[in-house]
Amino acid sequence: MIDKRFIRTNDRIRAREIRVIDNEGNQLGIMTPFDALKVARERGLDLVEISPTANPPVCKIQDFGKWMYEKEKSERAAKKNQKTFVLKEVKFRINVDEHDYNFKKNNVLRFLAEGDKVKATIFFRGREMTHTNLGREVLDRLIDELGDKAVVEFRPRMEGNTLHAILAPPKTQPQSKPKQPKPASEPTQQPVTSQAKG
Repeated sequence: MIDKRFIRTNDRIRAREIRVIDNEGNQLGIMTPFDALKVARERGLDLVEISPTANPPVCKIQDFGKWMYEKEKSERAAKKNQKTFVLKEVKFRINVDEHDYNFKKNNVLRFLAEGDKVKATIFFRGREMTHTNLGREVLDRLIDELGDKAVVEFRPRMEGNTLHAILAPPKTQPQSKPKQPKPASEPTQQPVTSQAKG
């Protein structure tokens, strides 16, 4: 979040000269902070330093409280829309039986549906290291069976005595869109009748 203490306003602007933009976005040119503050006060507004590192610093005449509210609102919206992924791990064995395999595959599907990434792992013990191809077969089968329900970020690869693949949820496509487009010129009774029968 924005910290008000680090935003210079009004009398706290230290530069000798500043580039000034008014509340309607018009360039007022380069002025002293004193003159710019005078203009801001005549309009009942604040002088806010919006780009302190520019040469000269850029200041805008605006309502500081309203500006802070808008900035915080847009930050909250950006944070809300930011997708965070959790990496879940599902462990398989090279000699996994069918029931166990399907149970674990369903876990993978559930995690992907919840929007999490999945690390499908096979840990090789002792002599199992000579049968890494069996582990690849298990993970390749999983990837094939998941189909378009997963995006493969990393194909199966070995790291030490572990084989793993990383799967991500597919990019969501809006499902309601294909149903919505209906030409306005079409009579409304025909689609309603066909929907009632189907």
